Amino acid sequence: MSNETSPVSRRRGRGARERILQAATELFTAQGVNATGMEQLTTAAHVSKRTLYTHFASKDDLVHAYLTQLRDGRLPPQACQSEPCPAPRGQLLAIFDWEPPTTDGPLRGCPFLNAAVEVPDPDHPVHQLAAAYKIEFAHRLTDLARQAGARDPEELGEQLALLYDGAACRTMALNSARAGAHARTIAAKLINEAIPRPSTPPTGASTTA
Repeated sequence: MSNETSPVSRRRGRGARERILQAATELFTAQGVNATGMEQLTTAAHVSKRTLYTHFASKDDLVHAYLTQLRDGRLPPQACQSEPCPAPRGQLLAIFDWEPPTTDGPLRGCPFLNAAVEVPDPDHPVHQLAAAYKIEFAHRLTDLARQAGARDPEELGEQLALLYDGAACRTMALNSARAGAHARTIAAKLINEAIPRPSTPPTGASTTA
């Protein structure tokens, strides 16, 4: 008899990889990468260990796939997924419009920062993916700042990226979402100082040359 049997009912067939990634996303988000074991993942995904290792040769491979899946959906400008698309200035500020947590568990902040901390080796593929995401995140903010007419888009992009990451870390450390609201207030001030408002002619003034 096969030793693949388990007290947990196994749902075999297609979709195992998707179930594993979904389980990984939920568990890594709730308790972190290092605290999540492969046995726990197999139970949550309703797969055998053999099936898990068929799709992901190691836990590192699974963590890498988990972050890769998150990457594109978290890069700005997310605001352009809705219509009408906000102006670049509004998109910069929208980065700090964090959704309230939908769980009673601890707030985990940014998964890419968390992964970089839990996998500290800068040469490790997981750490490199997290670092690449953070670099691209700042580049996206810089592009939006340039489109919005910032005097120094590179500086504003880096400032907002640093502010975002700091707020994410503080959110996790204090287990409080208040840092996001404070970060948004600071971001609005930075944006207003860096991007000149278009001048409007006085009321009644002629607009002809």
